Amino acid sequence: MELTEMRYDAALDAAVDDAARLLVVNASQQQEAQYASAKHVALNKEEVLAAFYRTLDAGLGAADDPVSQGVLHRYIPAIVIVGYDGFYVYSEQEWTGTDGKTVMKPAWGTKKPYAYSDSAGNSLSFTLDQQVLAYDAASRSWHEGLRQDIRQETTIPLLQDAALFEQVRRSTIVRAIQDELAYRINRYNETVSRNGLSYTFTLPLISDEDWHNTVDDVGVLAFVQGIPMGAKVYNNYALGGSRIVKRPTIIGARKGSMKVYYRSSCGYTYQAEETFASEQAAARKGYMPLPCLGSAF
Repeated sequence: MELTEMRYDAALDAAVDDAARLLVVNASQQQEAQYASAKHVALNKEEVLAAFYRTLDAGLGAADDPVSQGVLHRYIPAIVIVGYDGFYVYSEQEWTGTDGKTVMKPAWGTKKPYAYSDSAGNSLSFTLDQQVLAYDAASRSWHEGLRQDIRQETTIPLLQDAALFEQVRRSTIVRAIQDELAYRINRYNETVSRNGLSYTFTLPLISDEDWHNTVDDVGVLAFVQGIPMGAKVYNNYALGGSRIVKRPTIIGARKGSMKVYYRSSCGYTYQAEETFASEQAAARKGYMPLPCLGSAF
């Protein structure tokens, strides 16, 4: 059973990674150049979806079996694309067709912004970086740009405090995705119960680190729940980042008897003992930061 679970884990991880790699489609260099942020990119949702299912089906032995694919896909209550200034959820949708009959099938929902408002009536639409669209209720005016560039144009308190802005920005994005997922999964439960499935889907407990990664870059978040696996059921989620923003590798090395870490771009020649995806990961392994020459780390 443990081997089966590992196989499911590997298949799900591979599926979101392949989906995330196809997340970004820049139609032309002109389109690419017009964006102020490397995270602000065109999203090709259908390519993402096709890649996810193709890799998942292959990893779980359902690549050439449409019946098995249909059964497997019923255990996926939601797929999320985390975009630059909003997100999309792919889940069971219900609407009335042109013939007046109810249509029920998985589909992409409308784009949901990362919206926030305060008690004074000010509102902000966040992004995955410092770019923000803000409405100043006192002056009834709109302002768009980087927080540090527009803060003096408005009386909105949140724009004046960089640390608080970042905290609220992250929590707003996470809460927006959580709330929409809870709603979609509840609707999914209603739908599948009418179709004979008795398993109740729930929003899984996602680690703070994974939520932190979710708001750092555009990516794909997918859930699998309720696949029968002997006496238990398989439940998991996976997050794949598009890796648009290329972060330098963090290198763990020895400087004499001291364990140090530094960015690969810093130019040090100490022999690497380990590499890490983040500074926090290196610090957890006991390495101390080594600043780049001529600058603060």
